[in-house]
Amino acid sequence: MDTPKILLPYNFTSYDKKALDFVCLTFSDKKNAEVTLFNAYTPTPTIEMRGSPIMEQMKDNLSYLSQRVKEQEDALKTIKNHLLGKGFSADKIAIVFEPKKRDVAGDIIDLVKDGRFDVVVLNRKPGKIARFFAGSVSSKVVAALKNATVCIVS
Repeated sequence: MDTPKILLPYNFTSYDKKALDFVCLTFSDKKNAEVTLFNAYTPTPTIEMRGSPIMEQMKDNLSYLSQRVKEQEDALKTIKNHLLGKGFSADKIAIVFEPKKRDVAGDIIDLVKDGRFDVVVLNRKPGKIARFFAGSVSSKVVAALKNATVCIVS
């Protein structure tokens, strides 16, 4: 793996920050390492407004959600600048910021298969009983990917 292609899903949590630090410590000395930051956001729905006061109130809420999505996209650019500061080349850092298609794990799996990534760096969030029933993102990704290294940062 002379030129690792790294996928780093990022959802702006402290656990994601640990995964980012891991990527910086492990791969910043590899000058040809390619890093792709990935965030799958929930798209803002489009609702037809018909002059109703309730719909106008919904419009304000949807506007707020759209603004939050834009802020997340800008935050990913800040993370890219952080990677630049750690020694990664600007032409080797990509951002994939797209609406969620299925679930986060499925979107990561599709991206790895389509983008032919060598390494996926995930975080592991401890706890939450719901993950016991639904399965965690990391366990779904590990089970589905056969030809990629999956690093789970805890």
